[in-house]
Amino acid sequence: MLLRTSAIALPLAFALAATPAFAADMDFSLTGESVKGQVNFFDSRSDIQVGAGYTYHEGSRHLINGDLHAQGRTALGNLPTTAGIGFRGVWWDDDDDFDGGAVGVGGFATVNIPNVPGLSFTGSVHYAPSILSFGDSDDMTNLELRASYRVIRNADVFAGYRYINTDLDGRSGDINLDEGVLAGIKIFF
Repeated sequence: MLLRTSAIALPLAFALAATPAFAADMDFSLTGESVKGQVNFFDSRSDIQVGAGYTYHEGSRHLINGDLHAQGRTALGNLPTTAGIGFRGVWWDDDDDFDGGAVGVGGFATVNIPNVPGLSFTGSVHYAPSILSFGDSDDMTNLELRASYRVIRNADVFAGYRYINTDLDGRSGDINLDEGVLAGIKIFF
């Protein structure tokens, strides 16, 4: 199990370290029990968004996500908004001999507040029913809410909440793969 996890985690760590050369932004967040790195490859002016991330959760749980969204600029009332609709795939491996994943359908929206330059709110939600789940996952819910503030031209600080839950296939119960209040930074390239 450790060899398989290391074979996945090490190349992913190198890929995340090399991303500034070809990424639009990279963020790093912490909860009380986890750490996550996320890279997005296109900025908000692009018609598409592709991203990848890795989360380590205490107790030797690893989550890898891949994102693909169509995105565009719109307005929510009079508030400038960037919205996306698409997919988030999550693969997870737990030290308790459970592993699985799912491809969730959903989207995101980032609302900028013009009266407070630099302030924005982001929400994303993706759901995968059992037909889009595999391994020990029977379905998956992925939710994240954030409030961000642009400290300097190319960096935000943010705080929010993350919830990733899966029902266990063929067993009663579910697992909160990652849940908690989060804080982090986002760097734009």
